[in-house]
Amino acid sequence: MTATLTPDEVRDLGHTEGGSATIARLAAGQHTRRLLLLRVLLDAVDATDATGVASVAGAAGAARDHAGLLETVERAAPAAARQVLFYSLTGPWAERCVQWLETGSHPGAHPGAARDLARLGALAAAAAARSGIGFATRVPVHGGRITLPTLGALHCAAPDGTPAELRGESDRLVLHPAGRPPAEVHRDATGTWRSADPGWLPLHTLDGGPRPVLLDDLDPGPFGIGARAALRPEERARWSELWHDALPLLGLGGAARSAELALLDCIVPTLGPAADAHDGAHTSGTSSTAFGAVMASPPPGPAHLAAGLAHELQHAKLTALSELVPLHTVDDEPRHWAPWRPEPRPFHSLLHGTYAHLALAGFWQRLAVALDDAEIRDQAWAAHARCRTQVGAVLPMLRGTRRLTDAGRVFVDAMAERHERLRAPAPPAGHLVRAAAYVETARTVWLRQHRR
Repeated sequence: MTATLTPDEVRDLGHTEGGSATIARLAAGQHTRRLLLLRVLLDAVDATDATGVASVAGAAGAARDHAGLLETVERAAPAAARQVLFYSLTGPWAERCVQWLETGSHPGAHPGAARDLARLGALAAAAAARSGIGFATRVPVHGGRITLPTLGALHCAAPDGTPAELRGESDRLVLHPAGRPPAEVHRDATGTWRSADPGWLPLHTLDGGPRPVLLDDLDPGPFGIGARAALRPEERARWSELWHDALPLLGLGGAARSAELALLDCIVPTLGPAADAHDGAHTSGTSSTAFGAVMASPPPGPAHLAAGLAHELQHAKLTALSELVPLHTVDDEPRHWAPWRPEPRPFHSLLHGTYAHLALAGFWQRLAVALDDAEIRDQAWAAHARCRTQVGAVLPMLRGTRRLTDAGRVFVDAMAERHERLRAPAPPAGHLVRAAAYVETARTVWLRQHRR
């Protein structure tokens, strides 16, 4: 990786802080990793053995054409190309394609491999459209749509695999699936791709933060959750309202909470629970392969959205940090108790969860001090007490681990310093008592179920 971090920056991150320069270095490390992954993918595509099976040969040939277009765009307009290449949801797709090709699942030999590799065409077309160069290519319909990452999607009632002609130049793009009239799409002054064709649905942008964030309800199957229906206009409007109301709450949560938004590419709205759900009100999640994306269910209010983003962006920070600076050499066996999960956790997952809850403890404490609404303030104190008590229950184990690296020791000790500073101002005593009972009950139940 070309990016690196100093011990002081590692310490700041351990405090759940980190200035804009540190955040930029974390992102740069992830971007370098993405470029290496895409290079591996394009080399694997180029080396694919396309002999023997006609469907294999066709899919591999199309992939090589798409790879050629992508490389042309990268040479002509690298900044435009990297808006697509560095987009969060490009990551899971690229990881899957490399796995398919490196394990010998040639395109055409497996439906998943062929479908994933065909997405290279949509990626290349989106990058070419953003660059403004003239191009023409073909992509298949999937799930009743032609989805162009970071741009939008065209609905078309055609079977999967139906070919569509795409051509573009400057700020104009034409999509022409077989059996349907062509749709013309234009980039407007705001950078949004719009069309008079009722089948075209542009991606919705959440603005007002340090960078535009896409509300991506169109991507076909990020995080492995499968194809989804696009949000209704009123649902998109509700997300915008929540987003704009959450931004000042993140500001109240501290400068670091606002600065971290520079890492956020997109929010992927979901209906179902995420793996780390704590209650039925709001769930969220991240993936190590989709850096900068947060998967989230509709929150009941802006405070829940702000807290969910604060939580999930700690996972993004720690993932990026760990790939730049190894923090430990502990194995992946799930043996550790985490107060927020019922099952044993690997050490790295426990570190992630502790870090995220430490940031949440600080966030809720700041909101409890700053807000005037008595009910919301009480809820914030309760959440702060629970999160801080949970972190305090596992920090001794983290600090006692002998297999921390030097950087890992700096990071974990900084977490402990931050936890100690959160002692004041203290919540009402009743919240502390309830939080202690909650954590002790969780520990007792876990030991009864998992003691060996």
